Amino acid sequence: MSAVTLLQPSPDQVHLVFQGDFLMDEERPTVEALTAQFSSAMKGLHCAGETLGDWDSTLLTFLMGMQDWCSAHDISFDPSGMPEGVQRLLSLAHAIPERPGTRREHKKLHFLERTGLATENILTESVSMLAFVGETSRSFGRFLRGKARFRKADLWTHMEDCGPGSLGIITVISLLVGAILAFVGAVQLTMFGAEVFVANLVGLGMVMEMGALMTGIILAGRTGAAFAAQLGSMQVNEEIDALTTMGIPPVDNLVLPRMLALVLLSPLLIIYANTLGMIGGALVGVLYLDIPFPVFFTRTFEYVSPWLMAQGLIKGSTFGLLVAFSGCLRGMQCGRSASEVGNAATRAVVTSLLLIVIADAIWTFIFIFMG
Repeated sequence: MSAVTLLQPSPDQVHLVFQGDFLMDEERPTVEALTAQFSSAMKGLHCAGETLGDWDSTLLTFLMGMQDWCSAHDISFDPSGMPEGVQRLLSLAHAIPERPGTRREHKKLHFLERTGLATENILTESVSMLAFVGETSRSFGRFLRGKARFRKADLWTHMEDCGPGSLGIITVISLLVGAILAFVGAVQLTMFGAEVFVANLVGLGMVMEMGALMTGIILAGRTGAAFAAQLGSMQVNEEIDALTTMGIPPVDNLVLPRMLALVLLSPLLIIYANTLGMIGGALVGVLYLDIPFPVFFTRTFEYVSPWLMAQGLIKGSTFGLLVAFSGCLRGMQCGRSASEVGNAATRAVVTSLLLIVIADAIWTFIFIFMG
């Protein structure tokens, strides 16, 4: 148990007597609690540690706090009564003064300054994205000419990871989304005795919107973040620098196979998601609305035209491209520390979701305009 006894032999002198063990796990008084008891006439503070037991860095922190308080109030601080080791450490702690400007200052910026910094960040980010678009476009051009340098095995590996590796989560999400659409439609349609039109609602919702959108979101959280983490780890380990040194374009070797894999497999994943969503809606129709399976699927395929299915596939392919682009972009922009890998994965997911929503709105307006 640590204790500090306050003695005042004269009105302008105060003695602090340290007793017991002054360790991190022990209860101890605070600087604020002791300084609140000092009189305004105090001129000097003496520290005595003859009865002090074991001590660690908490004693030094306490004494440095007392010394700083005394300096701020023009009071002399005398640690001569403390053990010799404590005195040496205190003198070392104040041997070299703090360099001005090294302490981080939290200064509130003016509104115009914050606006300017935000604008500068947006412009810098836009230029970086455009530069990456140019690099990937050149790489794709080399691929079409048969001059892109990447291993075919990497392409098949990424396709396996993006395709079969994503089927589990897509199965669960698509079944539940189809069932939710059927339930939502049934709440209103049963009021008019038109339960059979739930099949039209589920087919239209899955094929035009929900199948592609949910697949894109799943790929953003699973594959896009993985791409960013993989490339970010390579950036930290300087593997990308090694490829550049050897004359191998990193975009060809690392980015192009990932983008091709996701663009090629996105339509297949969307078809799978649409099918599972219709099955989920059909289960609700059969178990909750007593609609036979043949009637449900007949009405679904009568209403869903090839053009509506093509709209979903076009959206989904765009989403896959944007997810791969965002993941690779953030991975290539990753810093050189381990924490930056996590930041790159987070930024990849955020960028993917933002671009997916924007692309979805743009394609919807285009399809509406086309009739």
